Order: sequence, then structure tokens, then C-alpha cells
Amino acid sequence: MGDVTVVGAGVFGLATAWACARRGAKVRVIDRTGIAAGCSGGVVGMLSPHAPERWNETKEFQFQSLIAAETMWREVEDTSGLLTGYDRVGRLQPIDTERALELARERAVNADDHWQGKALWRVIEAKDAGDWCPKSETGLVIHETLSARVHPRKACLALAEAIRRKGGVVEVGDAQTLYGKVIWATGVAGLRELSTHFDKTVGNGVKGQAAVLGLDARGVPITSAGDVLVVPHADGTVAVGSTSEREFSSEDQTDTQLDDLIARACDVFPMLASAPIVERWAGVRPRAKSRAPMLGVHPLNGDQFIANGGFKIGFGMAPKVGEVMADLVLDGVDTIPERFRPEASL
Repeated sequence: MGDVTVVGAGVFGLATAWACARRGAKVRVIDRTGIAAGCSGGVVGMLSPHAPERWNETKEFQFQSLIAAETMWREVEDTSGLLTGYDRVGRLQPIDTERALELARERAVNADDHWQGKALWRVIEAKDAGDWCPKSETGLVIHETLSARVHPRKACLALAEAIRRKGGVVEVGDAQTLYGKVIWATGVAGLRELSTHFDKTVGNGVKGQAAVLGLDARGVPITSAGDVLVVPHADGTVAVGSTSEREFSSEDQTDTQLDDLIARACDVFPMLASAPIVERWAGVRPRAKSRAPMLGVHPLNGDQFIANGGFKIGFGMAPKVGEVMADLVLDGVDTIPERFRPEASL
């Protein structure tokens, strides 16, 4: 019947199923709407760290996940025969004020302390960053080498195929009959269910809008400039994201907020202004009350488990999330940070 059943085929569910399958478990993934049918089917795919200051177990967890990402995604590609769009291309960030410059230099020291020589955070001249460089009021930019990008949809399809090639099952359907150890990775729907049960906000959905532009800039760093993210993908497109909307009338429709975001991205990179818009995307991302992932024993059923709340960092956290969930579910070993436990949002 199966050792593990994962309900939800977004990136948390698939990454957890993959980690279990790699350890020899017989895995079944079931989703009522399909692979990456929710926010994991987005278009941006930026994998970037929090600022390397005020270091804590959450930032250490994220750092370890970002370092582990290359090995994971390469193995997924080798197993599935499909591309994920992963590449650790680094990130550029404009420095527009003297205060921002001061912070950037402090963070360079903190990165040296905490990133173990595995990645760098440096302040450099914008002119030394190459032709693909965001506008900067000071003529300086942050260049850090920990960030990467992945193509969300392709990555999820590759994960699903890799699970199948390990003998697992990934299927569309309702979670009516569940076998073995059960992990709920149902995103916004799962958070809403918990909020209803406890009669308080345990988590909620935050809408994001993004766009894909037809410009070939493959291989260059990703960019974050304020709340504008620009991600050149390996397929010859550039993704621009993302809005963050707590209130919205439609979950999957774009509007003038995306138009404004695209305009601001064109201000950062003027060459985007002439690029055609290939796709406009909108979706709702699961945000737990703690803002951190929600991992561990399920709050409503003590013999089942939960992996939810990826919000904006789901793909970056997925490699480590999959491993700690497999540790817990298969071996009973709990290394989940306190802030990531369901209790932190209850």
C-alpha cells in the first residue's frame, strides 16, 4: 500500500516525497488538482538568503538548504531526465543610499563569519558587474554568490518524475484513502483548515503577481531592487516579481498592480521595456502566522505530519525541508527548529 503518503504536489510535498523515496521508502503523492497546480507553479524561482546578520537557527537552516540545493536539483535532473532550470548564478542588489552602503559592508563581514567560505557577499563597483547590472544611485552594488534560480514548474515536474523513477506514485485525486505515514502539504487550503478549527488565524494566503518577459539573458545574476525581483531563466525568458497582497478579490487574475511592477522592473533594467510579455501570472502563497515554514507533527492528528507555509521562500527551503521531514517521518529523528514547528503559529 505504501510507506508514505504525501497529500499535496507543491514543492514542499514533492521535496519531502523525494527525500523519502531516496531513502528507499515506497511513496505516493496525491493532489486534487495536479503537480504544482498552486503557487508552486509560479514563474519567478528566486532562491536567495536573508541578510547575514542577527544569525539564528532559522537563517542557519536556510543557509544549509541553499548550499544543499545544487546537489539536490542535479540529482533530480539526473534521475528524472528533465531540466529544473537550477543554476547558482548569484545576485546583484543596487545600493542607493549611504545608509544602505553602511549596512551592505556590515553584512559582508557577517557573511564572512557565517557562510563558512561557501559563498561571498561583497560591495563592488556597478561598472565591474558586467552589462547586466541594475541602476544604482551610488554606483555600487552588492554581489553575493549564494543566490540561485530555479524554474518552479519545471522543477516540480522533474521532482514528480524522479519520484516515479524511484518507484513512487504521483497522481491526481482526492485524499480519501491514505496509507502508511501521512504528510499534509496542502498549502493555503491546509492553513485555512487549521484557522477554522482553532477559530483564529494560524496562517493565510498572500497573493502574488508576476510576469514573464521574452528577453534572453540566461546565465547572468538575478537581481533584487527594493521589492522588484528580476530572474533571467535558462529558457531565454526573464521573470519579474512579485506583489504581496493580503487582500484581494481574485486569486488568479492579474491587474494594474502587475503593470506597475513591470514598469518598475523596466526602470531597473531599461532593456526590459522592449521585451514582449509572454505570461502574466497570479497565485496565492501559504503564509503561516510565524512567517516560517510549518513542519512537524500535524496539530489535528498526532500520528500524521505537516509541511506547509513556504510563502516566498518555499523553493529555497525545500531541500532542507525534505530532509528534516524524512528524518522525522521515517526515522523518528526531530531536528526541526523551534520556530518552524506548528506550535509557533498556534
